[in-house]
Amino acid sequence: MNLLRNKNNVITYTVNKAITSNLYISVQNGEVVINAPWYTTSNQIQKVVEEKKQWILNKIKEYEMSCEQKKLYTKIKTVKVLGKQYDLLIQYKNVKTPTLDLDNNEIKVLLPNKFKKMENTEIVNILMNKMYEKIAEKEIERSMEKARILLDIAPEDYEIIRIENILGKCKDSKITINPEIVIFSREIIDYIVLHEFCHLKYKNHTKSFYNMLKTYIPNYEEIAKELNGMAY
Repeated sequence: MNLLRNKNNVITYTVNKAITSNLYISVQNGEVVINAPWYTTSNQIQKVVEEKKQWILNKIKEYEMSCEQKKLYTKIKTVKVLGKQYDLLIQYKNVKTPTLDLDNNEIKVLLPNKFKKMENTEIVNILMNKMYEKIAEKEIERSMEKARILLDIAPEDYEIIRIENILGKCKDSKITINPEIVIFSREIIDYIVLHEFCHLKYKNHTKSFYNMLKTYIPNYEEIAKELNGMAY
C-alpha cells in the first residue's frame, strides 16, 4: 500500500506492475489503482499521482457521494428490463410528483414524503407500467420493422396493449403485442413479434407455420422454453 499526503487528504493507492508500455490510474469502488510498466520507479509513480491528485480526489469524492446517495434509497425488489436484472429502489423526498429513473443497474423511484406512511405499491406499479410502455413503443417498433423487412409482409395494423396472460396475438391481419414483453431480451422480443408475423400467413400452429418460423429462427424451440408457458 502506498501513500500520498496532500494537506488534509491522504491518498492511498495500490500499484500493479506488468509488461505494459503505459501507466494508468483508475479509481475502482473508491480505491486508487496504478497499473505501471514493471520498470517504473516508486518516485516516478509518486510524481504522477501528485500531478493527478485533484482528479483522483474528485473521483473518490464522486464515489463517496454515490454511496451516500444509495443509502437514501430502499430496495424493494428486483425487476427485469430487456432481460437484464435491475434493483428497484425507493426514496422519499420533498418533491411534488413521483418520478422514476432507470440508471445503470438500478431503477430509482422518487416519491413525495406524504407517501411514507401510505401503501405505495399502486403508485410504483403505475410508474413501472409507464416505463415499460415507453420502452415497448421503441423496442416493438424496431422489432416490427425488422420482421417486415425479413418476411416482406406486414399487418394491416398493430397495437401495443396489455392483455392478461398473453404476450402477443394476431387476428384479422392485426397484431397485438403486450408491452410487458420488454422484461425479456431483444432476442425473445424479436421471436414473439416474428411468431405473430408468421400468423399473417398461417392462422394456426400447423406444420407449415412452424417450418416458416424455423426458417427465420432455427432455435425457436429453445427460445420458447424461456417464456414459461405464456400464451402468444
